[in-house]
Amino acid sequence: MTLPDPACPHPITLPDGSAHKGTVFLRNVINHPRMRIGDFTYASDFDPPKDWAARLAPYLFPFSQELLTIGKFCQIAHGVRFIGSSANHEMSGPSTFPFAVFDPETMLGYQPDTRDMTIGHDVWLGFEAKVLAGAKIGNGVIVGAGAVVRGSIPDYAIVTGNPARVVKMRYSPEEIADLNALAWWDWPLDRIAMAQKALSTGAINDLKVFAPQ
Repeated sequence: MTLPDPACPHPITLPDGSAHKGTVFLRNVINHPRMRIGDFTYASDFDPPKDWAARLAPYLFPFSQELLTIGKFCQIAHGVRFIGSSANHEMSGPSTFPFAVFDPETMLGYQPDTRDMTIGHDVWLGFEAKVLAGAKIGNGVIVGAGAVVRGSIPDYAIVTGNPARVVKMRYSPEEIADLNALAWWDWPLDRIAMAQKALSTGAINDLKVFAPQ
């Protein structure tokens, strides 16, 4: 089995031979100074936007002070939004009204919250999930539909709800350590291609067979 070309914008080809415009490899369609996106990470949308960065992270501006980092091989469903630090208001005083943004002299320097959002590798973000400022989502996490994620989510957890809570761990601590040590997302592409069945339906020992020596 072969992998799709990581440099193509639309990795899904429909039966009629046309490209499915609603699914994109984000790295190839986004050029945003505050976003870092790994190879093969895709997003899908039933109403494909012209500006994928603005659709996914509407409050992340070129002059924002935070970063949105998304690892390799992530899967981002329709309606997912990253609501970053630039969306937050000052909360230390009596009013949360952002007076500074209405003054051109203070607008660009005003950002009371600067926390980054960091998404690991092989993360599945379900339909209309929301990721909030400061969230750190580990490798292999599954975020349920409609979940609102804040804080740190451990590797290979399944989270649901608002706020998102761990409902199940996909593997034992020892198995998670093995998976992180394998770091299959960093393998040469030919190795990943050969390991597709083990990655999709196999056990960890099946995957180890394909690990580079």
